[in-house]
Amino acid sequence: MSGDDAIGTVVLEAADIVKTYGATRALKGVAFAVHRGQVTTLFGENGAGKSTLMKILSGVEQPTSGTLTLRGEPVSFADTVDAREHGISIIHQELSLAPNLTVRDNIFMGRELRGPTGVDYAEEARQAAAVLAELGEDIDPLTLVSDLRLGQQQLVEIARALSVDARILIMDEPTSALSASEVEVLFTVVRDLKARGVSIVYISHHLEEALEITDHAVVLRDGSVTATARRADIDLEWVVRAMVGEGFDLGSPPTGYEFGAPALAIEDVVVADPDVPGRNVVDHVSLSVRTGEIVCIYGLMGAGRTELLEAVAGRTPVDGGAIRKGDRDLAGLSIAERIDAGLGLVPEDRQRDGLVQTMTVGSNMSLASIGAFVRGLFLSGRREVDLVTDSIQTVHVKTAGGGAMIGSLSGGNQQKVVIGKMLATDPDVILLDEPSRGIDIGAKAEVFRLLAERARQGLAVVYTTSEVGECLSIAHRIVVMSRGRIAAEFGSDVTKEAIMAASGEAVVA
Repeated sequence: MSGDDAIGTVVLEAADIVKTYGATRALKGVAFAVHRGQVTTLFGENGAGKSTLMKILSGVEQPTSGTLTLRGEPVSFADTVDAREHGISIIHQELSLAPNLTVRDNIFMGRELRGPTGVDYAEEARQAAAVLAELGEDIDPLTLVSDLRLGQQQLVEIARALSVDARILIMDEPTSALSASEVEVLFTVVRDLKARGVSIVYISHHLEEALEITDHAVVLRDGSVTATARRADIDLEWVVRAMVGEGFDLGSPPTGYEFGAPALAIEDVVVADPDVPGRNVVDHVSLSVRTGEIVCIYGLMGAGRTELLEAVAGRTPVDGGAIRKGDRDLAGLSIAERIDAGLGLVPEDRQRDGLVQTMTVGSNMSLASIGAFVRGLFLSGRREVDLVTDSIQTVHVKTAGGGAMIGSLSGGNQQKVVIGKMLATDPDVILLDEPSRGIDIGAKAEVFRLLAERARQGLAVVYTTSEVGECLSIAHRIVVMSRGRIAAEFGSDVTKEAIMAASGEAVVA
């Protein structure tokens, strides 16, 4: 094997790429290379320019200046179809599926298979089933995407990209909604693709996970490349240092004060599985959280974490037990009434449940607090502007201002808007379902620092995570869920191994 066929040969190269949006320079002369049959991982904080660069490589955007070279020849992509015809496909961070269509129709959308009498739906279904089986998923191709859980939807997105037989595959946060077992399946597929000579460009905020699969590392900061290296020459500390500088950590449990009275009491709560009669997704769970306390709920996908938080917030009906905020029973209260009572939820899926994509940053930020601005038949615009300005500063959203469209923000900054929106309601208890999903390590630390400070001021915080390292950051107490039940409770001095063993993720010898 030699020349362009050799593993490790540069097959796609970006040179001196500049991208400007008005007065904003998103990319500042970036150089980037993709190697045949290898994984190149792009690290960087939200807003560093990672997604912008990937959009240019995949034809979504065109560079303001600079050149792209594909297999030694200069190239320019008019759109994603043009890039796909050159063998480049992208899996976006935010899902781009049509929820009202089947899995089959999503996989073949825009490139339907034609037969003598029209679209060959049977062949599409066969090929869809085959690529899903390759990913270890036994999903009926005729299932509506809206009926799938978030992790399964992510795998459908991946299956769609794999089905076009791309030679260069860009994966922008492909594992953000996957369980640990699904990540392992994906990595097996990636290794198989590498063996077939497919080049992978990989973006992930799960740094340890990315290091497991990468061959080359490139770090972006503020639109410029700050470091590049081969995998053999780097470790986790190198990546974090290149991204955010020296002396970085995710924080520690806030101290120097005493917890107050119980702020939230979950008493023997049961939530039935709507799809499996007789099964409970939350099975007689009891948990009390005190004022100023930070509780982390850890568990694998399907452990019941999300269903528990949604039941407390009023999004899911409770089939048994009681939920109290202070002395008040929340039974029968709507979501809005629970927010008014001082209880707020930051949902796992910000695109579907947390944001209105047609609205501005400011309108999204103030949406849950809009009742506070009503004066008779009118809204107090000044009060709303003040709240939005304060919220943007509080949660450190990188934006041109409250008037910017929410879609102009990076995924991590959109997540900050969702968190800021709920904090703007001035809650006593805040529930956060996977608050770090799609957030880089720097933004994650900012969010955790913010929650720790609010806890010192008396906020009761409950957050879920599927990353063990996040359990050991700011939580005073760690609750491990497995199969709908609480499997264990730990203090902040627990080890990663003990947490994983309690969840059923690992066996400790």
